[in-house]
Order: sequence, then structure tokens, then C-alpha cells
Amino acid sequence: MKVLWIEDHEPVRTMLAHAADKAARARIPVDLVMAEGLLAAERRLRLERFDLVIVDLQLPETGDDVDMAVARVANMGKHRIAVASSRPERDDVVASAVRCGANIHGQAVFKAALNFNRFIQRPESFEDFLLELMPAAGARPAIRAA
Repeated sequence: MKVLWIEDHEPVRTMLAHAADKAARARIPVDLVMAEGLLAAERRLRLERFDLVIVDLQLPETGDDVDMAVARVANMGKHRIAVASSRPERDDVVASAVRCGANIHGQAVFKAALNFNRFIQRPESFEDFLLELMPAAGARPAIRAA
């Protein structure tokens, strides 16, 4: 699985890089690409195909517009999106994206509660976390009447 994680917080990127390295050593099929901001992510999305894009809502380019990151990422391809943020609006942003028909995991991840050390110590838990963000096999998104 190829994952783009958009995260501007350096310590989080470092821990994720360690988790990805441990997963690679354990031969777990996770290819993690980090982007430190929305512009860097958009450059990657133009050139590469990702199965999953994880978005932090508090990025330098978005300011207080917490919906902008998800909207811009959703318009750049047919990848699955997940929100991992400590912003209190994260659930509202996900609910709005679901209503708009985005291919997004229906529940935001509270980033401050993620156990990055566990991802490093047990690489299969990192893969399990990423797989939980993907749609179930054979699942079809619900189409809602307007």
C-alpha cells in the first residue's frame, strides 16, 4: 500500500519515518511518503498514485480554513483520504466531506492519541492502522438522496 501522509510537525514525521523503516525491515508492504505541507503534497499527487492520503488539518498553507486541505486533496485523484488531526473541528470536516461524496474514511483520527511508539515497536500494528482507514473489500459508498 502506498501512503502519502501530509504532516508539518517535524517530530511526528520523524516517528512516522521510523515506523515506515521498521515496517520495511519486517517486509510489511507499506510505502510511506511524507509531505511537510499541502503544496509539497500536491506536487507528489500530480506525479504519483497513492492508495491512501492522510491529511493533517493544521498546515501552514491552510491557516484557519480547516476544510481546504481535504477539499484540495479530494480534487487531485481517486485516492482514499483520511484525516489525522488534533484540531477540534476534525469530525465536522470529515462529516462535511462525506456529505459531499468524497472517498474519505468516515471518522477522523485524533492524532494526539496515536501511539507512534507502538507503530515503531510493532510494525504490523502500523499496517493494521493504515488498513483500517481503507474501505472494506466490496463496500460501496452510500448514495444519499438530496
